[in-house]
Amino acid sequence: MKRRNFLKNGSLAAASVAFMPSSQLFAKSASGNAVKIGIIGVGLRGQNHLELLLTRKDVEVTAICDISDYMLQSAKQEVTKSGKKMPTIYTGDVNAWKRMLEKEKLDGIVIATPWEWHKPMIVGSLEAGVKYVGSEVCIGLSLQDHWDVVKTAERYNAQVMMLENVCYRRDVMAVLNMVRQGLFGELIHLQGGYQHDLREVKFNNGNNPANSPVEFGAKAFSEASWRTEHSVQRNGDLYPTHGVGPIANYININRGNRFVNLCSFSSKARGLHNHVVKKGGENHPNAKVNFRLGDVVTTNIQCANGETILLQHDTNLPRPYSLGFRVQGTEGLWMDVNKSIYIQDKSPNAHQWEPAKAWLDKYDHPLWARWSKETEGAGHGGMDFFVIHAFVESIKNGTATPLDVYDAATWSAITPLSEQSIALGNETVAFPDFTGGEWMYRKPVFALNDSY
Repeated sequence: MKRRNFLKNGSLAAASVAFMPSSQLFAKSASGNAVKIGIIGVGLRGQNHLELLLTRKDVEVTAICDISDYMLQSAKQEVTKSGKKMPTIYTGDVNAWKRMLEKEKLDGIVIATPWEWHKPMIVGSLEAGVKYVGSEVCIGLSLQDHWDVVKTAERYNAQVMMLENVCYRRDVMAVLNMVRQGLFGELIHLQGGYQHDLREVKFNNGNNPANSPVEFGAKAFSEASWRTEHSVQRNGDLYPTHGVGPIANYININRGNRFVNLCSFSSKARGLHNHVVKKGGENHPNAKVNFRLGDVVTTNIQCANGETILLQHDTNLPRPYSLGFRVQGTEGLWMDVNKSIYIQDKSPNAHQWEPAKAWLDKYDHPLWARWSKETEGAGHGGMDFFVIHAFVESIKNGTATPLDVYDAATWSAITPLSEQSIALGNETVAFPDFTGGEWMYRKPVFALNDSY
């Protein structure tokens, strides 16, 4: 299928569900069967997805794959608790996922594995005939990885959705509603990021009391067994999508707008070393590790329509959690750090912040108004419900996912581009156009129907 037809058909398919009767939601697929989904990676994040999928009558989790017996046992307990049929288990070695793809006929697959596996697993799934792939952040390490994913999705006329849940955060979606109704006027500048103290995530003792609490790699547990190595080897914005995903929806990136260029800066690296020394002592072997990742990485992006974006990656220092959103236009702005808003001629006092809550309640997005009951108990304040819901409903109806492969590639590519910019002495680098010019003709679809 030619690229333009692939893009056009995807947009039309997504738009076609705008007025879907509610009776069809949670119903089975057009074939009358529950959609068959497999999961590669049932660690802590994968089990979040598994739990949500098990609650749905329109889904059958037919296969799960992981190389960790501990995580598999935990996942199997979740299945037993749900009363659903136990899926086929694939394990034993790092190629178990390939055997799963060879033997299973799946409608969709969810990938929640370490980052370096995402690209080969996405491409492998598409080549095996899976038409819908939902991937956790990111979709590749190198820029070429991102092109490979895009080209493969186009070749097989398949959907790749990044499972970026922050796009569905309630305040983020209320602000999206406000943006689309013109409350902020014409948007000028936006900010976001991943500002989250991850030191306790990057280090642990692997559940072995005999180990130091500052282990990573083979001696550690969960993300510390793989994620910390990226902080050793790489220097860039390693996790941009929580911040840039919502921003991209605000300013219609890939759908009438695009990122043009990028420039990144990295601070010195002290946080992880200091944490090791403080918790494990200056003689601990990991105190001698040279962590390349700067404690604060700042990225500036220029957009085709003139907006500027500032992203920050800040995971190695003590700080409260914040994604640092700022949405600023000709008529006012919203900032999530101080949970405040200012709208010219509408806020009660000129030049003074007011609490954002009343505005966010008034402009609560219709999707949240409709599905708030179903979000109860879902992870991350309910937004996990929406990302899985959108993925499953797209499979059932044979439509494009609301966040597509071009969104996934564009957001995720910030990482290798920021690494490149920093390595070149903070040089401004051109941003690739994964749509091949079609961004000028595509129309916004995210959260524009009342179903998903």
